[in-house]
Amino acid sequence: MTCASRVEQTVALQRSHPVEALSAALHQAPRPRIVPRSAWTGGGLPGQPSPRYDDKVIAVFVHHTDSPNRYDCADVPRIIRALDAGQIGNRRWDDIGYNFLVDRCGTIYEGRAGGVERPVTGAHTLGFNHRTAGIAAIGTFTAGVPVPRAMTEAIAALAAWKLGLAEIDPRTKVRLVSSSGKSLYKEGAAVMLPALAAHRDGYATSCPGAALSALLPAIRERAAHLQGRR
Repeated sequence: MTCASRVEQTVALQRSHPVEALSAALHQAPRPRIVPRSAWTGGGLPGQPSPRYDDKVIAVFVHHTDSPNRYDCADVPRIIRALDAGQIGNRRWDDIGYNFLVDRCGTIYEGRAGGVERPVTGAHTLGFNHRTAGIAAIGTFTAGVPVPRAMTEAIAALAAWKLGLAEIDPRTKVRLVSSSGKSLYKEGAAVMLPALAAHRDGYATSCPGAALSALLPAIRERAAHLQGRR
């Protein structure tokens, strides 16, 4: 198909379905600035396997890294390298499990390899790694711990963009299928989970901590607003 015919088809769609075409345009949130992997890997990791992909991302899971909160944001690349080394060394994973990481200054980092725009299969929520992305807030956000506004704004912007690629409203629930009986649901179970979910929605854990979990409703609303939804 030529570019000209694509343009003709788009114009025809807008004429025949003007409301749907306008809605689709409004719900594509802008891509936030994402620092590439090379900023923390130093140019690559030896022996890294080829990434795996799903067809699309229809949900994001929010995590915290359960690491110290008092850090200099300039030191975040070293912190991510340490997290990566722990997940590869202790858990025997092939790469860092999170697709993205967000620091307390609101900087978003690319995590797992494969391309930020592509639906990379992560290793962040046992049973629900397919068709999802993992966003990790660097720190520990248990009850009473302040969550930086810059961090929650960055999570909302990232979720709005990533879910918008599949036209998913961050405030809705989506159908996911559990791939492991070690999750909260038996293997093969189809369940409805929030499109912008907490790690604990799919797995028996307190992650991402009570303080950050309590902010998820507001983050969902902010993400929907960034998609142009009412």
